[in-house]
Amino acid sequence: MKIRIVFALLGMCMISGCQINGHLYPVQGSLAALTPAPIFTAKITGTLAPRTIRAVLGNGEIFSGSWSVPSVKTRAERAAAGTPQPTSLAREWDTVYGQGFYTAHVLGTRFFAQTVVTGSQGTVLQVEMYRQVHGDDAAAPIDIKGVAKDSKGNIYKLVL
Repeated sequence: MKIRIVFALLGMCMISGCQINGHLYPVQGSLAALTPAPIFTAKITGTLAPRTIRAVLGNGEIFSGSWSVPSVKTRAERAAAGTPQPTSLAREWDTVYGQGFYTAHVLGTRFFAQTVVTGSQGTVLQVEMYRQVHGDDAAAPIDIKGVAKDSKGNIYKLVL
């Protein structure tokens, strides 16, 4: 019962236009090699509608678009068949959070979102995120983790 209340409150908040601000931290690639490594901004809105993501990366390049929520069943069927997700970042999840993380935590989660957006300067950015559920504890924090990869070979940890 408590978990339903949490999801209902989260849903109402997101439907009403709430947003979650976050950051993208380079963990691999040319940007991660910079000292200090840059930190980029990201903003996620909506769980039902509108579902948008906005990020600003190097040189002020702006990424903006919508994200989708593929069903657990669809993702599980593709995994069982050995068919990768259209924008699967399974390797990147393991790079950022440790070997086997994607299979152990992300693959079967109920809340999973993904997108591919093209920036204002032509860079392509793939993003995936999931919400970790902490049992039926209504007081548990909303724990959303994510990863991203750009077409320039950079991998990011998305922290919301």
